[in-house]
Amino acid sequence: MARLLYRLGAGSARRPWVVITAWALVLLATCAGMATLQKPLTNEFKLPGSDFAKVLDHVGTQIPEVSGGVGTVVVRTHDGKPFTAAQKREIADLRTAFTKVDQVTGTVDPFAMQARLERSRSQLAAGHRELVANQKRWDASAHKVYQLRWLVGEGQRDIARLRRTDPGNATLPARVKGQAQLEKLLADGDRKLAASRVKLADGWETYDGGRELVDRASGFGMVNKAGNTALVQVRFDKQTQQVDPANLEKVVAQGSRLDGTGLDVEFGQDISRVSEPGGVGEVVGLVAAGIVLFVMLGSLVLAGLPLVIAFVGVGGALTLGLAATHVFTLHQMAPVLGAMLGLAVGIDYALFIVNRYRRQLGDLPGVPGRRPTRDEIVQSLGLAVGTAGNAVVIAGTTVVIALAALCVSGIPVLMQMGLLAATTVVMTVLVAITLTPALLSLVGHRATPKAARSGRSGSWPTAWISRVTRHPRIAVGAVAVVLLVMAIPALSLRLGLPDGSSEDHDTTAAKAYALVRSEFGAGANGPILVSADADHALRGDDLRHAQLAVARAADAVPGVTAVVPVGTSADHRTLAFQVVSEGGPSSAVTTDVVDALRGQVTTDLARQGLTIGVTGQTVATIEVSQQLAAALPLYLVLVVGLSLLLLTVVFRSLVVPLLATAGFLLSVAASFGAVVAVYQWGWLGHHLGVNEPGAIMSFLPTLLIGILFGLAMDYQMFLVSGMHEAYARGRDARTSVAEGFVSGAKVVAAAALIMTAVFAGFIFSGMTMVRPIGFGLAVGVVIDAFLVRMVLVPAAMTMLGDKAWWMPMWLERLLPHLDVEGSSLTEVHRQLRRPVAEREDELV
Repeated sequence: MARLLYRLGAGSARRPWVVITAWALVLLATCAGMATLQKPLTNEFKLPGSDFAKVLDHVGTQIPEVSGGVGTVVVRTHDGKPFTAAQKREIADLRTAFTKVDQVTGTVDPFAMQARLERSRSQLAAGHRELVANQKRWDASAHKVYQLRWLVGEGQRDIARLRRTDPGNATLPARVKGQAQLEKLLADGDRKLAASRVKLADGWETYDGGRELVDRASGFGMVNKAGNTALVQVRFDKQTQQVDPANLEKVVAQGSRLDGTGLDVEFGQDISRVSEPGGVGEVVGLVAAGIVLFVMLGSLVLAGLPLVIAFVGVGGALTLGLAATHVFTLHQMAPVLGAMLGLAVGIDYALFIVNRYRRQLGDLPGVPGRRPTRDEIVQSLGLAVGTAGNAVVIAGTTVVIALAALCVSGIPVLMQMGLLAATTVVMTVLVAITLTPALLSLVGHRATPKAARSGRSGSWPTAWISRVTRHPRIAVGAVAVVLLVMAIPALSLRLGLPDGSSEDHDTTAAKAYALVRSEFGAGANGPILVSADADHALRGDDLRHAQLAVARAADAVPGVTAVVPVGTSADHRTLAFQVVSEGGPSSAVTTDVVDALRGQVTTDLARQGLTIGVTGQTVATIEVSQQLAAALPLYLVLVVGLSLLLLTVVFRSLVVPLLATAGFLLSVAASFGAVVAVYQWGWLGHHLGVNEPGAIMSFLPTLLIGILFGLAMDYQMFLVSGMHEAYARGRDARTSVAEGFVSGAKVVAAAALIMTAVFAGFIFSGMTMVRPIGFGLAVGVVIDAFLVRMVLVPAAMTMLGDKAWWMPMWLERLLPHLDVEGSSLTEVHRQLRRPVAEREDELV
C-alpha cells in the first residue's frame, strides 16, 4: 500500500490544480445536493421493537386523545398576583392561536381542568353530606323497625299467653288479625331497610373509591395554589420529537401575543428546541488549533493548510450526509459529532503529512544552502504520503471501524452518528492524502523548516523520554495510580437523556422547567403514561374497581406523587393513567418508579386480570439508556478485539497490542470519571456551563469508547511505529524506544493539543447534549496522548526490553504485512539523496 500511496501523492503534487478542481467540484455537488434534497433534522430517539413504543402504539389505537405528543407552556403573571379575568381571556386566545398551527390537535385549558379537579372535590364533599344525611335517615328507619319488631314480639307473647290461659277470649281474633298486620309491616320494613342498606353501602363504597382516586391525584394540578402560574398543554398529532421543527417554532412564536399583558410565557424543552450547534466555543477551539499549528510550523500558510484540509473533508462529508436526509432520517446530533471528529482528525492527519514532508525537505543534500527542485518536491511529497499517509490511512481505518461498530447497539440514533462520523473520517483521509500534497506542491520550497536552515532542532522530546525511561517503574506506577483515582467517579455512572434542567439558565426551556418544578413538582416535567387492559369491558363497579386497583398499586410505589385517570377506550377495555414522580424525567427516583411499575406493579395487577403497559418520553429515555448500557460490554469487547488484532498486524508483536489496549482502557475509565465528576456530581460545573448536574447522556460512554479508541490508536501508531522502525534497523530495545519517541513526539503532542482545542471548544456549545461529549473527548485525548502514549507506553516498553517485540514465528508467517513505516520506499528515499539527473529514470 505504501507504493500505491506514493504514486497517489506524487501524482497529486504533479497536477495540483487538477486535484484542487476535482475537490472543488465535489464540494459544489454535495452543497447543491444539500440545498435541494435536505430535509429537517430530528431529535427523536427511536428504539425499534422497544416496549415503550409498542405500548404507545397500542394506547394510540385505543385512546387517540392521549397518545400524541404533549408540549408544555408555562404562563405566569409578571407581578405574582392571581390571574385576572382579562389575563385568562388572553390565555384562551393564545390557546386558540396554538390550534391554528399545523400538527397541533388541541390544547388543554388549565383553568377548566383545575376547575374540574376542584369540582370533583366539591362533588365529593356534597356526596359525603348526602351520604351522612341518608345514613341518619336509615338509622332513624332502622330505629322504627326496631320498635316495630319489639311491638310484634310483645304481641306474639300476649297472644300466646291468652291462648294458654283464656282460649275463648273474645278479643283474641282481633288481636291475631292486628298481629298479622304488624308482622306484614315488619316484613316490609325489613325489606326496605335491607335494600336501603345495600344502596347506602354502595354509596359509601362509591364515595370512598372516588375520594381515594381524588386523593391519589391530589399531587396533579394545572394551576398553582397561588393562582398565578398555569400549565397549558399543547397536543400534537405525533410525539414532539417527530413534529416538524418549523411547526414547533410557530408555536413558540405565538408567545409574543402575551407581550404587554402582564404575563410571562415560557416553553418547555419538548417545544423549544433551543439547542443548536455552533457557537463561540467552537470558534475559540479552532483559533487555538490554528495557534498550535503556527507555533509548530512557523508559517501562517502552512498553519492554514491543515485547517483547509479539515474544512474540505468535513464540509464534503456533512453536506453529503445532509443531502442524504432526503432518503434517511438524520438526528441533529449526528452532524455535530461528525464536525467535531472530522475537524480534529482532519487537522491532525494533514499535520502528520506536512510534518513528514518538511522533515524530508530538511534532509535533502545541500538544502540549507539551496532551494529544493520541483522534482525533489514532487518526490518528497510522494514519499510523505507513502509513509505518513500510510499511517494516516491505517489510523483512519481504526477510527472508521470503531465508529461503524456503533451499529452493534441496534439504536438508530447511535448508528446514524457512527456512520456519518465514519463517513467524515473517510472523506477527511481521502482529502488528506490527495489535497495535502497538491496544496504543498504549490507552497513549494517555502515549506522547508527553519530548523533545517539554521541547523538547530528542539530538544524537549529527548529530555522527556530520558526522564521517563530513567525510572520506568515509577513512571508506570504513577500514571496507573493517577488514572485509577480519576476513574473512581465512574463507579457511580448513571445514564439518561438531558431534560430542561440541563439547558442554560437564560433559555426558555430551563425557565419553564424551573417554574414547573417549583410550582407543580419536578415530576410534572415528564409524567409517565400507564395503560391497563382487561379481557372484558369495564363499566360501573368493574371500571371503578379497576381504576382503584391501578391507582393503589401505582401510588404505593416510593417516589410517586400522583396517579390520575386520563382516559378510557371506546370499548371500555383499556384505561390510561398519568403517573407523576417526585423526581424529574432524568432523575434516579423516576428511573426507580418506572422499574417498579414495569416490575412488581405489573406482576400484582396481572393477578387481578389487568395487563399493564408503561410508556411516555420519560420511559423512552430510560429504555434507551438501559439498552445502551446492555450493549456497551459487547461493543467494548469488539473494540478491544479489533485493537489487539490490528496492532498485532502493524507492530508484529503480542505484547505491544496488550500494552496499548490496557492504556486505552485506563484512558477511557479516567475520562468517564472526569465526565461523571463534572456533569453528574457538579464539580467545576459552574465554570464549565453545567446548569444542573444530572444523569450522563446515555450514548456518551459508547461514543467515548469508539472515538477515543480510534484516536488512541492514532497516537500509538505514530509513536510506536517509529520505535518499531528503529528496532527493525537493529537498535537495541531501549534505544529504539528513545529514537522512535523523539522522531514522533513533537507531531503527536501538537496533534493532541489541536484535538484537545477542537473538542474543548464544544464544551460551551449551544447544544447541551454535545458539551459532555466535547469535555470527555478533550480530557481523554490529553490523558491518552500525554500520560498513556508518552509516559506509560515508553516506560513499560523500556522495562520489557526485547520482550516487548516478541511474536511466535508461526504467527509472524500468518499475519499480513501492512508496511506502516513505508519500508518498501527505502529505495525512493535513497534516490532523493542522489543528484536529480541520476535518479530521474529510476523513480518507482
